[in-house]
Amino acid sequence: MKYYYLIAGLPDLQPDNIKTAPTITALLEELDAALTPHDAELLRLLRMRYDNDNLLAYLENKEAELNPLGTLTNTDWQELFTLMDETEHPKDKRLQPYLIDFYHAINDEKEVAGITSKEDFLATLYYNFGSKCNNTFVAAWFEFCLNVNNILTAIACRKHGFDLKTAIVGNNEVANTIRNSNTRDFGLAGLFDELNSVLAIADETNLLVREKKIDALKWAWLEEHTFFSYFGVERVLAYYLCCELMHRWDNLTMEQGNEIFRNLLNDLKKDVKF
Repeated sequence: MKYYYLIAGLPDLQPDNIKTAPTITALLEELDAALTPHDAELLRLLRMRYDNDNLLAYLENKEAELNPLGTLTNTDWQELFTLMDETEHPKDKRLQPYLIDFYHAINDEKEVAGITSKEDFLATLYYNFGSKCNNTFVAAWFEFCLNVNNILTAIACRKHGFDLKTAIVGNNEVANTIRNSNTRDFGLAGLFDELNSVLAIADETNLLVREKKIDALKWAWLEEHTFFSYFGVERVLAYYLCCELMHRWDNLTMEQGNEIFRNLLNDLKKDVKF
């Protein structure tokens, strides 16, 4: 499916100017009306990270205020919990398989004993599920984000003397290599193209600047991996993800955000090779 009119009608994003980005709510309304059912499921998969957070919040408090960017409401969760309690293999289009696996695991005395963190366990299931998506771009995005997060986590664990084997999320090649390596680069040389960029980001002591660098790296990745997808769903999904990156900094002053992001993105375009 090609989205000529949709993509042509989307505002051009300027990473150094938040005013060019539509609100996430408005964008989702437009995409929901335009995407085919199959492509809408790809967008839903990307949004499920908010549902993961909402699930954990709902487990703690049934009256919790959930993130509206998620696809499921409090009522949905109540109905789905009841369904999963009553049925071993529930059939409901709102339920992704990894959510069922998570819910059954945390309610099984034997399995829950081996779960050190519900957050990490759910993240592992989510990334494993997303990286097996039949859309190559979506699967690669999950893999990329997982690898970046794991490398930064591993560096922090090594720096502060934590056990990185239990902190690393997922079961892909990069994750397993990190768990079993004592070398400075975790044995990832030649295995992950953006390794040097991530290692450089980890050296940044200013937390705000470091987060901006991570976002700039992700932005560059999205541009690179949709360069030849002129009107495909991949370009639509990348546009949504870029809007997410921009709106992360809504509470930052315009001047601060513009200057930091403009400089970082220009530097990355010069230095990062994919």
